[in-house]
Amino acid sequence: MQELTSTIMSRSFLPTTSPRLRLRPRSLVRMTVCIDQSRKEKVVVILGATGTGKSRLSVDLATRFSGEIINSDKIQFYNGLEIATNQITIPERCGVPHHLLGELAPDSELTASEFRTLASRSISEIASRGKLPIIAGGSNSFVHALLVDHYNRETNPFASGSKISSELRYDCCFLWVDVSVSVLFHYLSKRVDQMMESGMFEELAGFYKPRDSGKTAQTGIHKSIGVPEFDRYFEVYPPEINGKMCEWDPERKAAFDEAVQAIKDNTWLLAKKQIHRIMTLRSSGWEIKRLDATSSLRASSREVYEKNVLEESVKIVNRFFLKV
Repeated sequence: MQELTSTIMSRSFLPTTSPRLRLRPRSLVRMTVCIDQSRKEKVVVILGATGTGKSRLSVDLATRFSGEIINSDKIQFYNGLEIATNQITIPERCGVPHHLLGELAPDSELTASEFRTLASRSISEIASRGKLPIIAGGSNSFVHALLVDHYNRETNPFASGSKISSELRYDCCFLWVDVSVSVLFHYLSKRVDQMMESGMFEELAGFYKPRDSGKTAQTGIHKSIGVPEFDRYFEVYPPEINGKMCEWDPERKAAFDEAVQAIKDNTWLLAKKQIHRIMTLRSSGWEIKRLDATSSLRASSREVYEKNVLEESVKIVNRFFLKV
């Protein structure tokens, strides 16, 4: 084993002080450490169902620990539907670099195996710059593909009877942003309404192409919740004949409401599937720390979020770096 002895300032990944969250940083002291180049790279992995606040937490941790974020949401890899796919906006990124976010063409298809290769490269590049790689997203099959030591692309790790390995190729700090079922259900329904008010319908109308509708196998961003639901609507009411909603006849309004409700139903099914898979990973030996974000989501309060979610996350990450 090759080891290098060097004198460094113990400031890597130290949290910076925020005026909104006063946390006591570790003191900067000179120390002589033995660096083992064969050690696994440290990464922080943020898990959670859709709508629980993974993106916000990833940015807050990145600003405090000098990190960069790797997207692990399989739909957010693609560009073209920023509202429908809930991509974090440029202002919300607060200058933190994001990787594999909105970079692929809408009709392309990224497999879990390809994600493993691309995300691994991003982790190495981020770590080589002395930054902390932070993986955030809801696609747990892709997270599994990236992190397990021995990955078999021919098997579904979440299929009945499958066994998930706890042997990982990175030194991982897992954070699970969890919200109670009842609160999350109502929040996701409300969020769909807010997305529609923010221009999701117009975005989907501009994206719709009659030749794409009715395909038996959708690819890329076409699998995003919202696309198939409104494809069925646009087949009957093409975008070019859209007028003001107040001018729509009852049948058209009913078809629109049906599409919106289908989006809400499918979003909730996705959330339940994501929660189940996180629990499966946890029961398979992955050391996943649960953060209860119920009160902060219910109150929509930055102060409650910082106290119950962010502050606890910073403590967990600090302990992770102190771990030998």
